Amino acid sequence: MNERQNKPKKLTKSRTDRKVDGVIGGVAEYFGWDSTLLRVLYIILLFPSFGSALLLYIILDMVMPNPPREASRPSEPNDATQNSGKSNDDNWSDF
Repeated sequence: MNERQNKPKKLTKSRTDRKVDGVIGGVAEYFGWDSTLLRVLYIILLFPSFGSALLLYIILDMVMPNPPREASRPSEPNDATQNSGKSNDDNWSDF
């Protein structure tokens, strides 16, 4: 068995499947559900709940931790930045 199978699954915000802050994406990843379906269900339940679903989202947003960062590699220079002659400060494509 590898390390990943021995670790218990943790409820964390999603780093990749996020529309607002990754709360619904994280819940969907934890339970293995489709995040789009869960978002639609949340919107449907938001109106008849008179704001309690929004309060639950805000509480989960404050309580749920962000996932741990992956082991990062040293970044390699971007070919587009090197070829254009612009510095990294002039490259606004990251935003």
